[in-house]
Amino acid sequence: MKIAFSTSGSTLDSPLDSRFGRAPHFLIFDLDTETFEVVDNRQSLDSAQGAGIQSAETVARQGVKALVSGHCGPKAFRVLQAAGIRIFTSDAGTVADALEQYRAGTLAEAGSADVEGHWV
Repeated sequence: MKIAFSTSGSTLDSPLDSRFGRAPHFLIFDLDTETFEVVDNRQSLDSAQGAGIQSAETVARQGVKALVSGHCGPKAFRVLQAAGIRIFTSDAGTVADALEQYRAGTLAEAGSADVEGHWV
């Protein structure tokens, strides 16, 4: 199973980015193979609008089943939900910390968006 993490870096020690739609990268971790790849999300950084939707579509194309991020807006939340992706929020400092929280089962699944659209 693959999990996406919003991040500003390219390693497991990179910070977990609190902004899903405006995160520079997504680290896609495969729990079955214990490997990861980093997907660029720079196209969404400068978008005047639609960053969350574009980011959600980028993540969905990776075949992930779960997303861990700091926050998720309403439009992105709807796209992710429609794609069958479970959404978890975390205040972990790094992707590795957030992955450990996920594995330990200590992350609560989000039932709705937790920020308004155009949140910076």
